[in-house]
Amino acid sequence: MSVRIIGTGSYLPKKVADNNFLSTIVDTDDEWIRQRTGIKERHLSNGKEGTTYMAAHAAEAALENAGIGADELDLIIVATVSADTYVPSTSCSVQGAIGAIRATCFDINAACSGFLFALHTAHAYICAGIYKNVLLVGVEVLSKLIDWKDRSTCVLFGDGAGAAVVTAADHGREGFVQWSDGAGGEVLTCPGRAVGNPWKENASETGYIQMSGQEVFRFAVKKVPECIRQVTEKTGTKLETIDWFVLHQANSRIIQSVAKRLGVPEEKFPMNMEQYGNTSAASIPILLDEMNKKGMLQPGQKIILSGFGAGLTWGAAQLEW
Repeated sequence: MSVRIIGTGSYLPKKVADNNFLSTIVDTDDEWIRQRTGIKERHLSNGKEGTTYMAAHAAEAALENAGIGADELDLIIVATVSADTYVPSTSCSVQGAIGAIRATCFDINAACSGFLFALHTAHAYICAGIYKNVLLVGVEVLSKLIDWKDRSTCVLFGDGAGAAVVTAADHGREGFVQWSDGAGGEVLTCPGRAVGNPWKENASETGYIQMSGQEVFRFAVKKVPECIRQVTEKTGTKLETIDWFVLHQANSRIIQSVAKRLGVPEEKFPMNMEQYGNTSAASIPILLDEMNKKGMLQPGQKIILSGFGAGLTWGAAQLEW
């Protein structure tokens, strides 16, 4: 038993904030941001485009691309760190929005590795014969978790949603590796709501994303090449035969460094963070959808997906398109 992605979709908020706009609210400029990150602009929710709203729109686009109905879905997994509500889960809200009446639903929080971890979970369910058609959504409204006075973080992140429909296949070579390191979690955090009880004041306080950029950079450029090599060794595939390396879109310098360490042409590493910034769990499926719409993904191609982020979490997957 194998799995295939048979449909992709995405949704980006209509509002776009470029680097010049950010320079009016924080001490930065376009050149500083682009040289260090490769980011030119990012899409931001208008307040009405919440996590469920964007996830449902991306899901409907993926279902249309896959040519199946919502009532044919067996499972919905949503990867997010920025849900509209603690309960119900975003996946259940998406189920209600798109009419996926047969689907079991749950969310995953693995930060920027979320879509990859969801894909691995779907693979396990499908190969165990439990489910056949699975909808995966990565979605974030990170703009509500950002301190817009902190130039070290506010220039990096954006909002958006990406989705993919995964189904059982008769053949295909695939492999997965995924890792976590809670001891390193302090380099990228977002404090939750303060404890609330009758003896606690200011119980509604929330924190913002905090990140040690240099530590995250060092982590990513070391662990991503490692896990990519691990997954190709697992499948017995030579790196030079991989058609595309679809990585989490955090920083162009990270991806360039990964390509160099692997000895793979940078042309095999598509990038779109220039337009969208870092959309965390949404970045890989948004990029996949762009590539799919452009006709870059052809049947039989070998593709590596790799994500890395808070937790710390990281991993890689090899699929046949």
